[in-house]
Amino acid sequence: MTAVLMALEGLPGAGKSTLRDRLLADARTGGVVLDHTGQFSWLSLAATRTLVRLRAGEPAADPEEAVEAACWDLALHARFNLAPALARGPVVADRLSLSTACLLALVHRRPVAEYVECLAQQHRARPQLTVLLTTEPDLCQARLAGRESAPRFTDRPEAAARLADLYPQAATAWTRCTGLEVWQRPCTTKDDLDQLAADCLAHLTATTRPPEEASR
Repeated sequence: MTAVLMALEGLPGAGKSTLRDRLLADARTGGVVLDHTGQFSWLSLAATRTLVRLRAGEPAADPEEAVEAACWDLALHARFNLAPALARGPVVADRLSLSTACLLALVHRRPVAEYVECLAQQHRARPQLTVLLTTEPDLCQARLAGRESAPRFTDRPEAAARLADLYPQAATAWTRCTGLEVWQRPCTTKDDLDQLAADCLAHLTATTRPPEEASR
């Protein structure tokens, strides 16, 4: 039995957490063992300090230091969080490598493909399927306005507008350097959510069955 890692990517407010929660609920109802994880491991104090600053919009004095911190955190994530979870069954990550690459590119104003290529070298953290939610930025901003939590750096309209350009570029670079699939779909309406949840769960179910069963 082969467990699959699926990453949900996209702008703040695109519907990632909503889709994640729907998948977890549908999996539970259908008797499918499905785990979930976040974007970072937070297992290295030095890397965590750098990542926290990046999430606040503060560039590193040396951009290479930021890349090294992100890659080291991802390596730890793969070893200590993703691998044990995948041993139990499929895993959904609410953001992963593409979001990190886009954050690095946004803060340091460098081509996102450079960061995608670096993060993709962490083979054990590569999701077999990435789902990039392409919900329109204006709708994302409207959703964020209804949240009680304080806005993050990436929630700001100017940052979100830049991220809307970076994510498709990151998706193209990811497929080019890994050969792995990226679904680019909106999560605007309930019908969108229903279809996405059904397609994702079908993919997770098919790829976690024994080969002879999945081929029937």
